[in-house]
Amino acid sequence: HQRGERSSRFRQGFEGRFDALRDGHFGRLLDRALDYRYLTVGLVLMLFILAIAMPAGGKLKFVGFPDLDGDVLEARILLPQGTALARTEAIVARVAGALDQVNADFREQQPDQQDLVQSVTLIYGENPDAYETGPHVARVIVDLLGAEQRNAALDAVRNSWRAAVGELPDVIAIKYTEPAFGPGGRPIDLRLVGPDLDRLKAASGELQAYLNSFAGVQDLSDDLRPGKREYRLRLKPDAGVLGLDARLVSEQLRAAYQGVKVDEFPLGAETYEVNLRLAAGDRSGPADLETFTVTGPDGVLIPLAAVVDIEPVRGWARINRVDGQRAVTVQGDVDRAVANAQELLGLARQEFIPELLQRFPGVQLDVEGESKESAETGQSIGRNVLLGLIGVYMLLALQFRGYLVPITVMLVIPTALIGVVFGHLALGLDMTMPSIVGMASLFGVVVNDSILLVVFIRQARLRGLPTLDAAKQAGRARFRPILLTSITTVAGLTPLLLEKSLQAQILIPLAASIAFGLTTATIAALFLVPAVYAILDDFGAIGALQGEADEPAKDAAA
Repeated sequence: HQRGERSSRFRQGFEGRFDALRDGHFGRLLDRALDYRYLTVGLVLMLFILAIAMPAGGKLKFVGFPDLDGDVLEARILLPQGTALARTEAIVARVAGALDQVNADFREQQPDQQDLVQSVTLIYGENPDAYETGPHVARVIVDLLGAEQRNAALDAVRNSWRAAVGELPDVIAIKYTEPAFGPGGRPIDLRLVGPDLDRLKAASGELQAYLNSFAGVQDLSDDLRPGKREYRLRLKPDAGVLGLDARLVSEQLRAAYQGVKVDEFPLGAETYEVNLRLAAGDRSGPADLETFTVTGPDGVLIPLAAVVDIEPVRGWARINRVDGQRAVTVQGDVDRAVANAQELLGLARQEFIPELLQRFPGVQLDVEGESKESAETGQSIGRNVLLGLIGVYMLLALQFRGYLVPITVMLVIPTALIGVVFGHLALGLDMTMPSIVGMASLFGVVVNDSILLVVFIRQARLRGLPTLDAAKQAGRARFRPILLTSITTVAGLTPLLLEKSLQAQILIPLAASIAFGLTTATIAALFLVPAVYAILDDFGAIGALQGEADEPAKDAAA
């Protein structure tokens, strides 16, 4: 019995304080907002424009997906084709040895001075970025202290490793990266398409030089690289007089150096082939081509140098084609603490790429990777949100039997952007695709409070109250349910906003959009919606409420 009395007194005290808040501070603010309703709308419009200006002016950055710190780093090493394995091993030893310095630099910052570098794995003959195998490629994979335990950002560790290794001679590329990229792809992924490989390579070189001029751009390279040294043979014009053509010469060279099958014989259950070719001493070097002879149609031996021109060249290690066209892909990473990939590519498209395509006719450029994926996802979300807003408007128009009142209800939707933008700035977050998804999902939630508020205003008008008094009364009547609904939602999202684990990082921008967007939308529902409704009434745009019963008001009062 005493416990019930204490609960009753607590509830009475809570009710009294809440009523005082509603009728006192909130009531006075609501009355002031409605009395100066044009100023209220102007202030909200100003905040909305300011929110749009933040990402447009570069104050709030946009990235495809949050930067998640993993536990594994690797260096992907690429040397010229034909490099001896011993040289690759020396480079790998240099790269792996630099980890000792990295570990020493970060050990004191870790809990209990644990080793940052837990283990190192060396893999030869493999490089996922090079699409090549052989002794000239390798990987150095390092397992780090867990992201939730270590006191070092992954980018800081990567930059320290890069600085410790330094510049290495005769290395085409070393990429310090994570084993796998997220769904957004690489920050820089540009594809050049055209018929001429030399022109594509030159365009790629200029593009890389431009991008490398920006701080924060790292590990830029393309996939068109010189291959092994080779000898290109061209038939001389007078070779036809001797009865020789390119097919005859190439067949004899292939048979001499690669061999030709001349016989086979069985031995037990197996059959062995007999191949005939030059002795190893006669095909050991380029000088042997000078002394090689080909047989003419009449059996005459003709020196190879007399009928062909021999040119030492380097071909291409790999030629990539997209839809039947030759393509060169330029890929790289961006240090998000220094630069933003979206802004950098936007500046390149505006200032550099048009001039580049003019200097190299026939070359086309396609944007791939994170930028393309973000654009496609953004277009899909925008299209679906637009369809949803049209559906909401049609339902509200049927409910309120008019075309302007639904706009009053839906005005709270853009105000959610104010909270989304300033919430990300307050938490130090970049705008990401999960942020956009959270904001889009918020649009269907924030209209609920506005719908009931407008319904209460219309019910009060049906009872004979002037529009301004009806708006003030409806705002006070709906203050408690609107406020408590928003508080419980934000309180439920607060643990996620404060979570530090790696698994939660991709969801924090989504939760921030919902929490902060709902907060501003709640304020807009309480002050902006009544103000806009009163303004529409000032211009006679709402009209009389005929044919509506006041049964909902009785139900609400009950």
